[in-house]
Amino acid sequence: MKVFVIFAHPEPQSLNGALLRTTVDELETQGHEVQVSDLYAMKWKSEIDRADFPHLSPDARFKVVYASAEATASNNLTDDVKREQEKLLWADTVIVQFPLWWMGMPAILKGWFERVYSNGFAYGVGEHNETRWGDRYGEGKMEGKRAFVVVTVGGWSDHFSARGINGPIGDLLFPINHGLFHYTGFEVLPPFVVYRADRSDEAIFKSMADELRQRLRTISVTKPIGYRHQNGGDYEIPALTLKSELGDASDSGFSLHSVKE
Repeated sequence: MKVFVIFAHPEPQSLNGALLRTTVDELETQGHEVQVSDLYAMKWKSEIDRADFPHLSPDARFKVVYASAEATASNNLTDDVKREQEKLLWADTVIVQFPLWWMGMPAILKGWFERVYSNGFAYGVGEHNETRWGDRYGEGKMEGKRAFVVVTVGGWSDHFSARGINGPIGDLLFPINHGLFHYTGFEVLPPFVVYRADRSDEAIFKSMADELRQRLRTISVTKPIGYRHQNGGDYEIPALTLKSELGDASDSGFSLHSVKE
């Protein structure tokens, strides 16, 4: 198996750094090939701007979507973006690891997705007609690959439960799992979440690391989250609303977009 790990934490000696080393060691012990993009170590440029599109005329109005599409089609994306896209295409499985900061991913990681997920690569692909609306949400460039997040959280698991004050962790991660992974065709595995990360000691870390190793040993057999496919018949096209006969009457929001067991 070929595994691409995207890592976003500024301190190698952090809990996240230790978990990254655990991941790489375990995967390589299993005989898998591993590539890591350590975004802080790479000094990854997080903002998308005109510098990303050197082909663009200096006096042209800068429209990101159109500039991105033209650069992708003409092979004029910057070299750093091309390298990351090549890693995505190379991988069978993608792991994205980060600390949960202010209910989301660190800015450098968000910037990685904004720049690497170019128009014509991660979105804007496929036909748009009366029966399908592009290759996305279950189809797309990453179809046939698996992805999941490894995320550390400062709060207790209760704080991120169904009745917890921060909201369910699944809802907080929905924009990543559904909006970034499922959108581009990945099969999305349940996240690996470490709670009370700032309060861990050596014994707690050992337990976390053991759980993570076990999770890494079961990547190929772990059941994905049952997100509905956009073009699978569950949605009205082009409105892209779930058909009225699907889902429980009490369902709303994110829960509508996955199939219950």
